Amino acid sequence: MTQNPAYKDAWFTPFSRLMLLTILIQAAIVYTSCRLIWRVIRQSRSPLANLAGPPSPSWLFGNVPQLFNSNGWDFHYGILKSYGTAMTIQGALGERLFLTCDPKALHHILVKDQLIYEPFVSRGSVFFGKGLLSTLGEQHKRQRKMLNPVFSINHMREMIPLFYEVTNRLRSVLKKKLDKGSQEIDILHWSGRTALELIGQGGMGYSFDSLTDDHDYHPYRTAVKNFVPLITGPLFFFIGQFIFPLAEKFDFPRVKRFIAQLIPLQRSRNLMHVLDVMYQTSLDIIKEKKKALMSSDPAVVAEMASKKDIISILMRANMLASEEDRLTDEEVIGQVRTLVFAGMDTTSSALARILWLLAQHPEVQEKLRGEIREAQNNGQLSYDQLVSLPYLDAVCRETLRVYPPVNLAATRTVRKDTVLPFSKPVLDSAGKEVTEVFLRNGTNVIISVLGANTNPDIWGPDSYEWKPERWQSPLPESVPDAHMPGVYSHVMTFLGGGRACLGFKFSQLEMKVVLSVLLASFRFSDSKPVVWKMSNIATPAVEGGDGESRELPLLMSLVD
Repeated sequence: MTQNPAYKDAWFTPFSRLMLLTILIQAAIVYTSCRLIWRVIRQSRSPLANLAGPPSPSWLFGNVPQLFNSNGWDFHYGILKSYGTAMTIQGALGERLFLTCDPKALHHILVKDQLIYEPFVSRGSVFFGKGLLSTLGEQHKRQRKMLNPVFSINHMREMIPLFYEVTNRLRSVLKKKLDKGSQEIDILHWSGRTALELIGQGGMGYSFDSLTDDHDYHPYRTAVKNFVPLITGPLFFFIGQFIFPLAEKFDFPRVKRFIAQLIPLQRSRNLMHVLDVMYQTSLDIIKEKKKALMSSDPAVVAEMASKKDIISILMRANMLASEEDRLTDEEVIGQVRTLVFAGMDTTSSALARILWLLAQHPEVQEKLRGEIREAQNNGQLSYDQLVSLPYLDAVCRETLRVYPPVNLAATRTVRKDTVLPFSKPVLDSAGKEVTEVFLRNGTNVIISVLGANTNPDIWGPDSYEWKPERWQSPLPESVPDAHMPGVYSHVMTFLGGGRACLGFKFSQLEMKVVLSVLLASFRFSDSKPVVWKMSNIATPAVEGGDGESRELPLLMSLVD
C-alpha cells in the first residue's frame, strides 16, 4: 500500500506543526504540574526551611533571578556576609536549594561522600555529548583514566614549544597594530582567539585561527563565543532543572531535534546552530585522525604516531586499551567538545582579568615585567623557568583566588538522605547556632567558589582584596588548617575530588606563556570604564554599553 503524497505533505504544514507543538506543550504542562504538586508537598516539609537564608522576592522564581543575574555581585557578597558559609536559597516554584562554601562541607560533597552528591550532568550531556562533564560513575572514571597521562607535568613540558609558537603569532599581529603608536585594543577578543588556538593545537592538533588579522578565524570561534551568553540567565537555570533531565532520559535524538525546531524562539535557533557547529567540527577532527590512524601509508601513520596533542594521544591509547576501558567514538567526540569549551572561555576570562588588573595596578605590572625580562636574558623561558617565576605565579594565584572565572560550581543533587557537617556553626532561621544540616534525597546543592576563595575566616580581613604579595610570604596558618579540598593552592577555582578540573595545569601553563610574551613586549593601560558580568563565566563589558557585547578595551603600547 502506497502512502498518499498529499497526506505526507500535509503532515509538515504550518498548521500540523502548530498542532504537534500544542500537544507537546500540553503534555509538558501536565508533567510539570504533577511535579509541582509533589514539589509543594515535599518542600513544605524540607529540613532546609529551618536554615537561615535571604528572603525570597517571589514563590514562582525565588532567589534564582538574583543568584544568576549578570550584575549579581552585590547579592552574592551580601548573602555571604549575612548568612556565612551555609544557607538556604529559594529556588523556582518553592524549591529550597542549599548553598555552601564551608570547607568541611565541601570535603564531604566533593571527596568523602562524593558518590552521594551526584553532579548535575544532563545539561552537559545535551550540550557536549558524553564527555567528562556529562558522565557519571564508572564511565567517568574510565574517561579520566584515559585522559590523566596527557595532563601530566612531563607532557606539559612537551607543550611549551607549541604554546610559544601560537603566542608569538599573537605578539606579531599586535605589534603590527601598534606600528603607528599606542592603540585601544579589545584584549578579550584576542585572548579568546589565542585560548582557542592553544587548546586547538595542544588539545587536538588542529588550527582554529591563524592569528594574523582581525577576521581570519574558524566559525567555531564565533560559535563558542556566542554559546555562554545563550545559556546564561535564570531561564536556562529553570530549563536545566525541569527540561534537560527529561530530555536526557528520552533517548531519541531525531525526535528531540524535531521538537527543538518547533520552538518559535530566535534564541533557541541560535543555540541549535552553535551546537551544530561545535558538534560537526568535533566530528570532522575525529574522522581525520581516525583516517590517519587506519591509513595504509606508513608516512601518515608515523606522523600520527608522533603527534603530541591530547586527542591524538587519547586515540592511540584507546586503540591499545582493553575492551572494558576503551572509549566509544561518541565519547571521544564528547571529549573534543568538552575540552574546547572548558579550555577556551575560562582561560580567556582569566587572562583578560589579569591584564585588566595589571592596567589598574601599573606598579604591579612594572614589577612583573621586570621579573619576566630579567629571566628572559638567556632567551625563551623553559617550562621549569616559567613555573618558578615567583611574582608571575603570585599574580596568577591571586587572580584565580579573588576572581575565579566560574563563581558558582555545577549543582550537585543529593542521592541519599544524609547529614552534612560544618567546620563553623551557622545560624538557623530562629537565630540558633547549628553545626550540621540534614539533606533529604533529591536536594540540590550549589557550591559557591567565590565564597570559598574569599572567606575572611580563612584568608583574613583583607580576603576580598587583590594582593599578589600575599603569596610571597608564608600564608596565614588558617589557610592550610582549613583543609579546603581544592586541587589548586587552597582554593576551589578548579574544584576538588574525583571531578576536579583535569586540565588545570594546562590552563596555568597557557596563562603563564601568554603573559610572559605579552608583558615583555607591551604595556597595558586603562582605556574605558569596564564592568564584569557575573554570567556562567565572568566576562567584561564596557560600562554603560548595550549590555550584550562582551569586550575589554585596553590602551596598548610597545615597551622600549
